[in-house]
Amino acid sequence: MRIPFKDFIKDNLVLFDGAMGTELYNKGVFINSCYDELNITRPQLIRELHEAYVEAGADVIETNTFGANRFKLQKHGLEDKLYDINFKGAEIAREAAGEDVYVAGSIGPLNERLEPWGPLSEEEAREVFKEQAKPLVDGGVDMIILETFADLHLIQQAILVIKENFDIPIIAQMTIGNDGNSLFGTPPEMFASRLQQWGADIIGVNCSVGPKPMLDALEKMNEVVDIPISIMPNAGTPVNVEGRNIYLSTADYFAEYTRRFIQAGASVIGGCCGTTPDFTREMRKSIRSIQPRRTVQKQVKVTEEKAFVPSIPTCEKSNFAKKICEKKFVTSVEIVPPRGAEASQPVEQARILKESGVDAINIPDGPRALSRMGASYLSLMIQQQSGMEVILHYACRDRNLLGMVGDLLGAYAAGIKNILLVTGDPPKMGSYPDATAVFDVDAIGLTNVVSYLNSGQDLGGNPIPHPTGFHAGVGVNPGAIDLDYEIRRFEWKVKAGAEYAITQPVFDNEIFFRFMDRIKHINIPIIAGVWPLVSVRNAEFMNNEVPGAAVPDPIMKRMYATKSKEDARETGLEIARETIREIRGVIAGVQVSMPFGNIKYPLEVLKEVL
Repeated sequence: MRIPFKDFIKDNLVLFDGAMGTELYNKGVFINSCYDELNITRPQLIRELHEAYVEAGADVIETNTFGANRFKLQKHGLEDKLYDINFKGAEIAREAAGEDVYVAGSIGPLNERLEPWGPLSEEEAREVFKEQAKPLVDGGVDMIILETFADLHLIQQAILVIKENFDIPIIAQMTIGNDGNSLFGTPPEMFASRLQQWGADIIGVNCSVGPKPMLDALEKMNEVVDIPISIMPNAGTPVNVEGRNIYLSTADYFAEYTRRFIQAGASVIGGCCGTTPDFTREMRKSIRSIQPRRTVQKQVKVTEEKAFVPSIPTCEKSNFAKKICEKKFVTSVEIVPPRGAEASQPVEQARILKESGVDAINIPDGPRALSRMGASYLSLMIQQQSGMEVILHYACRDRNLLGMVGDLLGAYAAGIKNILLVTGDPPKMGSYPDATAVFDVDAIGLTNVVSYLNSGQDLGGNPIPHPTGFHAGVGVNPGAIDLDYEIRRFEWKVKAGAEYAITQPVFDNEIFFRFMDRIKHINIPIIAGVWPLVSVRNAEFMNNEVPGAAVPDPIMKRMYATKSKEDARETGLEIARETIREIRGVIAGVQVSMPFGNIKYPLEVLKEVL
């Protein structure tokens, strides 16, 4: 008869099983299959793998439920089978474990990013974790193991909701890189102390790397926690051989590191990707050679959280920001990056606009997903060669979080101070519809990223030596079809740290005024987008083919009533000037677009305000 796991671990070194996913792959299960569904469709295969680990000497086996949460199952159309998949996973493992071996209910991270990096709220995340934990507990698991988490904030929600709803031990494990830090950059001594603080019974690391980086992380974690620590490495870093990932570490190598882990203070040891029952068998031999275990003396250090504040006040971040703070009407003109590698024309246009009194140049980032010169490079050339301040549009579409942080740090170091954070148009809109999009975060998450960098910390909450001081803006669409949703997203962007907003082109002043009335509670400057209509075709294009732009019928009738191309152009320019005159009292400035790259159009529109 098993004693409670919390009592067992007091007097025993605990050995977990090894990989489930890579073992299933080695047995011919396609990698694009839903491995969790095998609990229902091929229960005997799952039972045999569990039994192999039990026979090899594991004290604990994990359920085959790592990805059996709502979001991941939705990808396979299996969300309606969530309870059955998790309950069956627990039941199969419980049967294979018998009377002497414990069962851990495996829960992995979600397929959605949690705020502040994504749209998933804390409440929604907790509900998803609770939804998966219940059938595991109902199925008879002895503990819950949260594993392979990169986001400390996400695993916090899992710990809190499980503690609140279930009386069961929790093992909480982050995954790390070769530097020992979490994949968001949080050092092990920081995430270890947080996991203990939130109520995990055992804390540790698993997956992504082999034994050596985990031993280094273990030594740091051991200095800050006084609860058991678990270590479950991969069998080294895989090597791709003819399309298959081959793990090069051996069972003997793991046996040697098992001794090192125990000597360094680990209480729970297991294997992750690439490990097999043979690894478990050799690790069991190492544990037997050490039992009864030697107690490692700990002197726990207290880690203190640092308070971070923005490094530079908003009004001091740029000339553009200063002018807005002084309640002066700001003007900017949008210059679209060229399709080729020659930038002399946009640089010269920026020089002319500067001499004309325009405050800044807006550089869109791959507008409409068309292939053009990188916005950041053109921004630097314009700023360096013309002396004109720029507002760099930065989209989430093409880069992962790591790449975004690198780009942002580099852009700020090179002198870019104003930035407009946008989600970005999907590739299917553009010239390469089969190109892939990243979208690690959306504009809300990206605004949070910039706020972190501005306050002197990286994504893991660690201090960075030289904080950024971006004047961070966001986009907003006054004419959105679902205005309630648009305003909610705008509120989230402002909460994330947005300091100003630039709207989609304004054509309908009544719609714009209604929008401004709806956002009176949002106290940041609004810069109105203005697009000069320079032909009937241009008006039709804006009205029918540009997302977020809608030209009202009265304006379309004015354009259709024109008698020549010249008449249409002058009418369109006058409409733009009328728009600015009518809404000027409620906005901080305007951004004027440059149709067809003709600098005369924005200058004609702005001649009354320059």
